[in-house]
Amino acid sequence: MAFVHGKGSYFSVDDASGTERNLTTYLTEVSFPRDVDIADTSVFGNTYKTGIPGLAGVTCSISGKYDSTATSGPDVVLSGLLTATSTSTIKYGPEGSSSGKVRYTGEFWCTSYQVTGSIGDVVSFTAAFTLATNALTKDTF
Repeated sequence: MAFVHGKGSYFSVDDASGTERNLTTYLTEVSFPRDVDIADTSVFGNTYKTGIPGLAGVTCSISGKYDSTATSGPDVVLSGLLTATSTSTIKYGPEGSSSGKVRYTGEFWCTSYQVTGSIGDVVSFTAAFTLATNALTKDTF
C-alpha cells in the first residue's frame, strides 16, 4: 500500500475563455466526492431497507488563498466562471501531475465562489463545482 501526502496535489480549471489555469499554487484543499443515488426497493415484511443503485454524481470544492492577479489569479478565473455559458474542464491529480499519476477529468459548472477576509488571517476563497456531463474520466497524466 502506498500512501500519498496531499501537499503534492494538482488542480486546474479552464477559465471562461477556455484557457487552462493551474490553481495549484493558491489552493489549500480540494474535495472531490462521488456518490450514487440508491432507489428504495423495500417492501412490507422486510426487516431492513433494500435498494438498487441509480445515478452517480460528482461535485468538487476547492479552497485557498485569494489572489486577484489579472488573467491567472483565482479571483479572476473563478469570478468569470459563475456567469459562464459553457462548462469548464477540471483536471485533478490527488498525487500530483507527474507522468503516470492518477488524473480525474470532467466538464463542470462552477456553482459558487466566495471570498472571505478576517482580521486574523489572509483573505481566502472557496469555490464549488458540479459535473455537467455524463462522463468523468480517470486516467493518468
